Amino acid sequence: MNRTQFEAARKFVTTPSGRISYVEFGNGPAAVFIHGVIVNAWLWRQQLEDLSDLRRCIAIDLMGHGATKIAPDQDVSFDAQADMLLQLADALGLDQIDIVANDSGIGVAQVFAARNPARVRSLVLTNGDVHDNWPPKDFSGFLDMVAAGGLPDTLRRMLEDKDFYRGPDAMAGAYENPQAVSDETIEAYVLPHLTSPERTNDLVRFITGFDHAQTVRVEAKLKQLKAPTLVAWGTDDPFFPVKWAYWLKDTLAGPVTVEEFPGGRMFFPEERSALLNPLIRTHWQSAS
Repeated sequence: MNRTQFEAARKFVTTPSGRISYVEFGNGPAAVFIHGVIVNAWLWRQQLEDLSDLRRCIAIDLMGHGATKIAPDQDVSFDAQADMLLQLADALGLDQIDIVANDSGIGVAQVFAARNPARVRSLVLTNGDVHDNWPPKDFSGFLDMVAAGGLPDTLRRMLEDKDFYRGPDAMAGAYENPQAVSDETIEAYVLPHLTSPERTNDLVRFITGFDHAQTVRVEAKLKQLKAPTLVAWGTDDPFFPVKWAYWLKDTLAGPVTVEEFPGGRMFFPEERSALLNPLIRTHWQSAS
């Protein structure tokens, strides 16, 4: 799928949280894909293409990301993102949804599912925020940079020097093969954050508001969550070790299946879609 095809499928829905952007392919029961920090719905392009014969695949841009537009004082916490997801589901007439999530998106997914268990048909959770494991310790330097006001310059450097984005001082830790990340993908992720000072500040507020209390406090409800869950985890992630996949297995009421991706890192859903997508397909068919 190229950017032209992707953008042709972009839609918007107005909710109390803002004008939410999403990209949609396919028909049938709805599946909602939730990305993490800095990236956007483009992360899921290969899933949208491969799985749209089985589901109405909807990849959203979280508040503070992509083409979603919000008020300057809009809450962008995980709790608020979960509220937005419910508003979007209501606006689109989605009774039950399959959720596929990565990075910060799995934190949002857990909060949403804990609050709205009857709305969740199934879950696919990949490397990301669980319980009290976030923000990860190895992310502390990035957090300090953002708090010090350095994010605008860092984003501009990512856009102007693509090898910086791919390098150890930026996003290399999220990828198994950072040098393979295309210029097109880097632009798709970074450029929306630089379209205005307000858009940059939305991302600043998202990052500086990280607080794992939001996921810790839903633990008791997660223990009652019976939605069939696939936990797919890259084992070489410097931010989110594989032990968190098994924390989810031990915590969720289930049934829960864990699939390890040896050598995979946080963004393995993008890098190893050819391996992940068949697992999602099988999981959906079983859940149905």
